[in-house]
Amino acid sequence: MSELTLFLIRFAYLAVLWIFVLSAISVVRSDMFGARVPEGARGGAKPDKASKQPKPSRRRGAPTHLLVVEGANAGERAELADAPLLIGRGSDAAIRLDDDYVSTRHARVAASGDQWYVEDLGSTNGTYIGSSRLTQPTTLTLGTQVRIGKTILELRK
Repeated sequence: MSELTLFLIRFAYLAVLWIFVLSAISVVRSDMFGARVPEGARGGAKPDKASKQPKPSRRRGAPTHLLVVEGANAGERAELADAPLLIGRGSDAAIRLDDDYVSTRHARVAASGDQWYVEDLGSTNGTYIGSSRLTQPTTLTLGTQVRIGKTILELRK
């Protein structure tokens, strides 16, 4: 083998090694400190009138809160009036789950008109309704069980 070929192989190996190390550091950083939130999406910023989401209408028989029914945080609840609700391990989550199988920003529950939707936010371990993994926003009804890690949540009145 020529000296140039050996040098290029060593350089490529070193580059791949550094890419691996930097990606591992990035994963650890995002797991410890959470995902970066754009400046406009932070709570301290005042949203414009155009970006405000309409509050869901309250009608008789409509769900009022999201409740953790099984898992380490059983009994914890979040009011749907504060929608959209973020679920995960991060400090900005409306329902903060202490579960090793839950991502920092795992799922979101939001309203569209009179219907409620749950959406997986690209989590590693997924969000499930029954035994089916969510791949797109899915309609939630009263009593539908949503499984995130070892935790089960339900919409309740």
